[in-house]
Parts: sequence; C-alpha cells; structure tokens
Amino acid sequence: MDLYLSTLGFTANIVAPIFFIVFLGYLLRRMGLINVEFINISSKLVFTITLPALVFMSVAQTDFHAVFNPGQLGYVLIGTLVTYVLIWLAAYHWIKKPTDIGAFIQGAFRSNFGIIGLAVSFNLFGNNGLAQASLLLALVIPLYNILAIICLTVPLRSNQSVKLSSMLTEILKNPLILAVIFSLPLSYFSVPLPEVVSTTGRYFANLTLPLALLAIGGTLNLKSLKDTSYQAFWATSIKLILLPLVLTSGAWIMGFRGQDLTIMMVLFACPTAAASFVMAKTMGSNAELSANIILTTTLGSVLTLSVAIYLVRLLGVV
Repeated sequence: MDLYLSTLGFTANIVAPIFFIVFLGYLLRRMGLINVEFINISSKLVFTITLPALVFMSVAQTDFHAVFNPGQLGYVLIGTLVTYVLIWLAAYHWIKKPTDIGAFIQGAFRSNFGIIGLAVSFNLFGNNGLAQASLLLALVIPLYNILAIICLTVPLRSNQSVKLSSMLTEILKNPLILAVIFSLPLSYFSVPLPEVVSTTGRYFANLTLPLALLAIGGTLNLKSLKDTSYQAFWATSIKLILLPLVLTSGAWIMGFRGQDLTIMMVLFACPTAAASFVMAKTMGSNAELSANIILTTTLGSVLTLSVAIYLVRLLGVV
C-alpha cells in the first residue's frame, strides 16, 4: 500500500504541473485574458528564442560523454521509421480519401517531444534528463519534418516537387537544430559558459515551458470534440497506446533500462505535435482531422502518460 501511494504521488508530481498549466491556458483563453494573437506570438517566441535557449543551455552545460547514447539514438531512428511505414500501409489499406491519409499518418507518429517531452524529462531527471532529451530532440526534429513532408505530399500526388536542397536548407535553418549544433562542441569539450551568457540563457530558458504550455492550452477547442472522426480516434489510439507499448517493450527487450528507457517511453507517449496542423493546412491535407488528433491526443495523454510513468515507477525503472 505504501509503495502504491508513494508511486501515485510521484506520478502526480511529474504530470500534474504540466497539464495544470495547459488547462490554465485553456481557461485564460475562454476568459478572454489571452487571445489568438498572444498564442501566435508566444508560440513564435518559444520556437525561435526561448526553446532554442533551453536546448542550448541544457546541452552546453552537460557532460556530453555522460549522456550521449548512440544505441538509444539508433533505436529511436529505426523504431520511428519502421512504425511510420506500418502506419502508412495501414492508412492506405483503410482510408480512401487522399487528403485524410497524410493527416492520419502524421497525427499517429509525430510527437510533441519539444514541449511536453522536455517538460516531463526535466521533471523526472532534472538537468541531466533535459540534456539527454535535447539530444534526442536534435534527431527527431529533422526526422519528423522530413517524414511529415513525405506523407502529406505523396498521397495527394501534388504537382509541386519537393526539392531536397530546399528541404535541407529549411532543416539547417531550424532554430532548435542550430541550438544543438552550437552547443554540442561546448558540451563535448567541456567549455564553460561566461557568467553573463549563462545567466541570460537561463532567463530565456525559464520562460519556455510555462509559455509554451499556456499556448497549447489556449489552442484547445473542446467544442470540436463532437466533430472528432473515427479516423482521429484510431490515430489517437495508435499514438498514445500502441506505439508507446510496442516501442517501449522493444527497447526493454533490447536491454535499455533506467533513464534511457524512460526518456524513450516519454518520447513515444507524447501527444501529437501542434505543428502537424500547420503543415497539413499548408500542404492541402485534412487540417480539421489534424486538429482533432492534436486535441484528442493532448487530452488523452493526461491519462496515458500518467499511467506510463506510474508503471515504470512501480516496476522500479526510475
């Protein structure tokens, strides 16, 4: 009984603050204290400045050799690619409308690891977990974007060709990628940051999670739940239940334990990234389906992430 209560309390302490701020963002939007303009500006600020600052600080001030795990990166890469192909095959067999296929695939595989994942990793393991999660983020950001472009373009047989050179340019211009590129040498060679840089960086980094979580909450529209389709239900089930269960079990079988295993579990169990709506709308896919998937996975992850963290705690993984 004591183990149950302590584990339940541990899980609540990890998950509750994150989703309390998300819910607060929802309430503030309904009360009119924040609006669409605030959400758009804060999202842009997080993406271009505060989140890169958070990633830069977490990586630069961490011992690279202590957190770098090529086996973990390789497993995430292979696991993502394999499940991506399987989801695509299932979608082509089951979904008839080309505009729905890409939205379904993207919603089922693309995690909001940059916000929810970093927050959970930090709450679980502190700065060391945040640094390791940031290295994983450096892998999944370009991977998710490339796979999203492919699944949104191919089903529509768009006349617009996606040039590899322009795709690589956009990836290299991504602020999060740049933050990792500039911080890795500092981490690898254990170069200390000047005090003024360290202090300023912390100020920006500390803005990231509350601001981003408020923006996520502000974008939620519970009224659209009544329009959620059968496809959104299955995409949500794959994203929150099937993928975390299969990929985390596979990681356990491969010998991953402790922090390595738990951070991968968080990556696989995160809700669908909000950026998937923007990409679907821009590229002519079903944006409404994407929005419904984002909403249902975000709400559903309150339960599924709590259960997942509870289980790894109960089993003594963390």
